[in-house]
Amino acid sequence: MTILHIDSSILGGYSVSRSLSAEIAAKQQALHPGTKVIYRDLVADAALHLSDRHMAVFQGSAVTDPALGADLATGSAYIDDFFAADIIVIGVPMYNFSIPSQLKGWIDRVVVAGRTFRYGANGPESLLPKGKKVFIASSRGGVYTDGGPASALEHHETYLRGVLAFIGLTDVTVIRAEGLNLGDETKAASITKAKAEIAALVA
Repeated sequence: MTILHIDSSILGGYSVSRSLSAEIAAKQQALHPGTKVIYRDLVADAALHLSDRHMAVFQGSAVTDPALGADLATGSAYIDDFFAADIIVIGVPMYNFSIPSQLKGWIDRVVVAGRTFRYGANGPESLLPKGKKVFIASSRGGVYTDGGPASALEHHETYLRGVLAFIGLTDVTVIRAEGLNLGDETKAASITKAKAEIAALVA
C-alpha cells in the first residue's frame, strides 16, 4: 500500500494540522505494515499557481522556459502520487474561512479533465482507481460546526469534501481540532479529542 501525506500549513512545527496529519499517517502505517509513504510539503516545495503560460502548454504550445517545464513536471508528479496512493492524508488549516492557497494550488494541478476525471453523458466521472481512502486533519481557530453563528463562513472542509467527491473520492474521514484561538483550555481539549479519534482508527 501507499500513503500520500500532504501538509499545507505555513506554521511549521507550531502547526496543529501538521501534528495531526503526522499522527494519522503514523497510525495508518501501524495498521498497514510495510506501507510506502509519499510526503509532500506544499509550503516548503510548492508548485506554481496556474498561469496563462500553463494554459498555453495545455492547449498544445511548446515549452520554451526551463522553469515552466520543471513546474509542469512537478504537477505531473502530483497526479502520479494521486494515482499511486491507496490512502491520502491531508493536513489543512483554515485560513480566512477556506483552505490555504498552497493546497488550492495543488488541487488545481490534480483535478484535471482527462487525467483524474472526465465529462461523460451523465456528468463528471472519476478516472482514479477505486477504493482510495482520504483522511483530513483539519484545524481551525474558531468554531464552525453544529450550525453555530459562524457556520455560514465555513468554506474549508465543505470545499475540500466537495472537490474530492467531484473526482470520485467519497470515503473521507475528518479529524478536526477547532476553537484553537479560544483559550488554552479549549485548545488543549480540542487537540486531545482529535488525537483520541486518531488513536481509535481501525482502518
